[in-house]
Parts: sequence; C-alpha cells; structure tokens
Amino acid sequence: MLGKMKRILIGKPMKSAELDGEKLGKWKALAILSSDALSSVAYGTEQILLVLVAAGFAALWYSVPISIAVLGLLVILIFSYRQTIFAYPTGGGAYIVAKDNLGTTSSLIAGGSLLVDYILTVAVSSSAGTDAITSAFPMLHDYSVVIALIMIVFLTIMNLRGVTESASVLAIPIYLFIFSIAVLIISGGIKFLAGGMEAAAPEFGTSLSHVSMFLLLKAFSSGCSALTGVEAVSNAIPNFKQPAEKNAAGTLLLMGCILGAMFIGITLLAYGYGVKPDPKATVISQIAEATFGRGTMYFIIQGVTALILFLAANTAYSAFPLLSFMMAKDKYMPHAFMVRGDRLGFSNGIIFLSVMSALLVVGFKGNTESLIPLYAVGVFIPFTLSQLGMMIRWIKVKPSGWQMKLLVNTVGMLTTLSITLIFIFTKFTQTWVIFIFLPLVVYVFMRIHRHYCNIADELRIDIQVDKPAKKGNTIVIPVAGITRVVMNTISYAQTMSDHVVALYIGFDDEAIRKMEQKWEEWNPGVRLVVIKSRYRSIMGPLKKFIDTVEWKTAETDHITILIPQFITKHWWQNVLHNQTSFMIRAYLINYKDVIVTTVPYHLNR
Repeated sequence: MLGKMKRILIGKPMKSAELDGEKLGKWKALAILSSDALSSVAYGTEQILLVLVAAGFAALWYSVPISIAVLGLLVILIFSYRQTIFAYPTGGGAYIVAKDNLGTTSSLIAGGSLLVDYILTVAVSSSAGTDAITSAFPMLHDYSVVIALIMIVFLTIMNLRGVTESASVLAIPIYLFIFSIAVLIISGGIKFLAGGMEAAAPEFGTSLSHVSMFLLLKAFSSGCSALTGVEAVSNAIPNFKQPAEKNAAGTLLLMGCILGAMFIGITLLAYGYGVKPDPKATVISQIAEATFGRGTMYFIIQGVTALILFLAANTAYSAFPLLSFMMAKDKYMPHAFMVRGDRLGFSNGIIFLSVMSALLVVGFKGNTESLIPLYAVGVFIPFTLSQLGMMIRWIKVKPSGWQMKLLVNTVGMLTTLSITLIFIFTKFTQTWVIFIFLPLVVYVFMRIHRHYCNIADELRIDIQVDKPAKKGNTIVIPVAGITRVVMNTISYAQTMSDHVVALYIGFDDEAIRKMEQKWEEWNPGVRLVVIKSRYRSIMGPLKKFIDTVEWKTAETDHITILIPQFITKHWWQNVLHNQTSFMIRAYLINYKDVIVTTVPYHLNR
C-alpha cells in the first residue's frame, strides 16, 4: 500500500541513463533557480520602508536612492558570479571557490552558510506567501502555519518527482508573476503620471536632521535582502543542458535584468503613491489596491505574489541537495546525501530541507520576519568569500584579461564585505546568533570528516600483505522451544558448520526439565545447552554464554548467532507476538567479533 502511494505521489522510477533528460534549458532554469531572487521584489522595498518609517513619513523618500544603491550592488554581483560560472563550470559556487582558493575552513563556512540559508529560504518564503494570502483573506490568519506547511509538503513532492517535471509545472506561476508585476508597474506608472493618485508622496530631497547615517545603512542592509538567491545559478550549473556554463551565465544575466527592473519599479511606485508599511497589508497589496482597486486584478496580483513567495523556496530545493551532494562527496556531510532517488534527484537532501524548514515554521508560528536578517547574513558571507576566492584565483592563474576580472571581483568583495558588516552592526540583536551557530555547524562538518577518515584508515588493507584468515565456525542458536522455526534454523546451520549448539534459557526447573526431555526425544543431531536465569532475563545469560564460547574458540573459529524468527502473513499480526528475536539482534549487533544472523520462517496461514 505504501509502495502504491509512493508511485502515485512521486511517479515511476527512472533509469540512470535518463539523467541527461533531467537537465534544464534557460527558460526552465530561470523559473526554478530565480524564484528566490525574483520573490524578493515582494518584500525588498517593504524591508527598506519598515526601517525608514521609524524616522517619520517624510523620511520615506530615502527609499529611492537606497534602492538605486541596492540595484548597483546587484549589477556587481551579477558580473562577479558570471566570472565564477566560467571559472568553475562544475558548480558549487562559493563552497568550491573557497575550497580551491581559501582552504578548508573558509569553504566550510561558505557551505554551512548557504545550507542554513536555504533552510531559512524555505521557512521565510512559505511564511511570506502565507502573509500575502492572509492580506487578501484576513479570516485565514489563524491558519497561517497550516497553510505554510501544506506548501512545503507540496514543494517536497514536486521536487521528489524530478527537476524537469517540477520545472514544467512551477514555471507557469513564476512567469505569470513576472507578467503581473510588469502590468502593475506600467499601469501604476501611467496612473501616477496621469495624476490619478490622491495620496501625497513625501517630498523628494527633503533634508531631515533626525535621519542618521546609521538609520540609512540599516535601511540599505534591509533592502539587500532582495539580493538573496542570486548565487543559486552558480551553485546549480550541473543541472543545465550543455553548454552548461554558457546557459547558466545567460540565465543569471536575464534574472538580474528582470529582478532589477521589478525592484526599482515597485520602489518608485511605493514612493509615488506615498505607501507606508502596514502590518495588515503588504506594500504590493497597497500598490495594487491603489492602482486597480479591490477588484479582479488586485486579487490576481495578490494570488500570483503569494505563489511566487511560496515558490521562492523552490530555488532552495534545487540548490540545497546539489550542495549537500558536493559536501558529502568531500566527506563533510553524511553519505546519504549522495544517493539519488527513484526520480534521479537527491531525495535525502530534499526531505532533510523540508523537515528542517517545517520545524522553523512551527517554532516561529509562521512569523519568520525576525529570521530575514539572519537569512541575509547567511547569503552575504558566502558572497564575500566567493569574491575573495576569485581574487586569489586571478592573481595565481593570471589568465588573459585577468586584471579586469580581478577588479570586478575586488569591487564585489569590498561591497559584499561592507554589507555583511553593516548587517552585523545595525542588526546585531538579530544576527549575533550566527557567531555561535556557524562555528557549531563547521565543527559538526569537521567531526563528520574525521569520522569518515578514521573509518577509511581502519578499513584500509595492504593487498600485498593482508589476506583472509581461514577459520572454522561455531554456531549458537537461541531456542525457546521445539518448533518448525527452530528446525528450519538448525537445518540451515548444519549446512554451514559441524559445530552447532542450541541454547535454551529457562526461568524455572520444571520448564527446563520438560525442554531437556523433549529435546532428547527429538534428537536433531545438535547439542542442547540449558541455562537457568534467576532474574528472568535472557540477555544476561546469553551474553555470559557467548563470552565463554568466544574465550574458548575465538582463535580457531568465527562465532555466529543464528536467531530463529517467524514472519507473519500480515504486518499487524507482529503486534500479537513477542519481539524477543529483535531484542536479541539489537543487543548483539554491537558485540565485537560475533556474527548475528536472522533465519526467517514465513508463515502461510
């Protein structure tokens, strides 16, 4: 039944040879990998206004120059990451760049920051999408957590079905969002120029003595949250069709142009319409209502905005599993993240991402606004390390035209470093946790790597010297009575060794006497050893007996414990029987130099 449900939700397994068919072209890749960056249009301007409104309505005009500065930073990042794509066409972004040029610790900081950022992306995006829905339908506010969790489950299933299939479905609302915002910006601009707005905008260029540089820098850093997701294309180059790096670079440039145009357009409309932050209505909601009224077009824009905010998480579903795979390949994450699922995606990474983000949504009760600064810092640290790594690469390799490339990455590094420091200092009360959490994540990566290295050292052999040692086999069969299950196990044991012994642990003299008498009558050709357990324990006497056998035969024989077990016809029937065989196996599996094997006997009735 579970198998049928899995097939319905995820689809039929795909052959490994079909992997090339899962590669993305530019337009599908734009939809999948730019959803995070494009969705920031829905809250980037709002984040700036939330800071400026503290200084009064007149200070909101600063949102325009601040947005232009954010746009300038976007241009720097786009050109910087285009260089990274061509220099490292295998993908991995900041993690690979830092690993190649800055060393292990820097690469783990970059990789850890990005992995945490992707988890936050899903949590923040699903919650932001829920906010857009509850802005249009306030009666749903009490169900915000449930709505966010439903969307996380939906995205998980879509991505488990495969990259191509999810791209085909999810591209529709993403391009619909781009079209809707374009219509909103053009219509809003025309209405504003035609004098159709009654709301007064704050006077542009007004000098306000109470607006400090600290406040402006804080607003700028908040606006930079609109740049999260820009790095996703460089991380996911292996997902592109050939020529992968050329397609990735083209997708990145197209994404930058669309994002820049929409971000500055929404900011100008918000200023022109005199929009103020409202806890009950987003900036997009206010602009749409002012432009179209609360009619059909308003609800369409709110609907597609909610969709793009939900689907922003899909960028993380593309990038997180791939980055996890690369780090697992380098032994810094569990090897389970290297396994491809039925539909050729890294399903363990997808599921882990979903579970962690769902826990954040539940833990913060759907209100993840306090996570946005941490979310942004988690992006700008890898931005900075990536640019610094590229600078070192150009200085070391010195390819043709390297001076200009070095200049681009130097400007990018200094800019992103400045933004990171601004974030930390202006929002320290919200970002201080990263100084504890990030070193902890790096420490975990180190411990995982050390574990894999130690295991490899212990398992490695010298093929010239180390040869298999020939030994006999002493087999111990724990028995609770004389049944077909025991007979089946003894029959199997006798094919393996002549040294077979059955062990019966009794709790009272009468039971022991009856067992010995019945065994003698049966005479299966195997010696029965009986031990009386004074405290009705099976594990203690069993352990002592194994210790004795091991002490006598360890040098000449392997010791094998064969556990008889019957398998019921229906799974629920297991509840009706003792699970002694499972307990023995769980107890002995960690027993050094002892082989534990279950011999199943399937019941037909």
